[in-house]
Amino acid sequence: MNPAPDTSTTADALAAPASKLELFTAFTSLSLQGFGGVLPVAQRELVERRRWLSKEQFVEMLAVSQVLPGPNVVNLALMFGDRCFGLRGAFAALAGMLLAPMVIVLAITALYGHYADNPVATGALRGMGAVAAGLILSTGLKLLSTLKRNAMGLPICLGFGVATILATAWLRLPLVWVILGLGSLAIAVAWVKLRP
Repeated sequence: MNPAPDTSTTADALAAPASKLELFTAFTSLSLQGFGGVLPVAQRELVERRRWLSKEQFVEMLAVSQVLPGPNVVNLALMFGDRCFGLRGAFAALAGMLLAPMVIVLAITALYGHYADNPVATGALRGMGAVAAGLILSTGLKLLSTLKRNAMGLPICLGFGVATILATAWLRLPLVWVILGLGSLAIAVAWVKLRP
């Protein structure tokens, strides 16, 4: 069993899940709240409500999870579960993230196949997309304060953010090339800034 996360570097003491069952139920609850995007709910639950992670720890785990293949929040659940209880914790968090939503999605898929041409169903899906986009934007704004303590500094981080938005939204470059190009450049800048 791995020890609980080190909280000695945070200003306020952080809690930790008491058991694998608590981890499973927390991630099940989290996944059931996040239709269209679980990231904002994950930030609220893990950082603000349960205080299992600081903002900085959440951003670091999210950054790693975005680089790995697969859904970001699933990767984050695996990393956090492993950090708390090792491999069994990773499986508990993963099961919590996927089990209930999988059953719901299968049921909705069966219903959607029957009601796909209904204008109410189409409108509801468009509305959920707008809500998901708003939740992701609000999470980004909440986590913006962590950039002040980033090794690259706020101006450079914001510059990379603007360059990423321009490359993907305006120039419509494929995301893989934007990540490889700007990501590699950001890693190089951080490496230079962190060198003694």
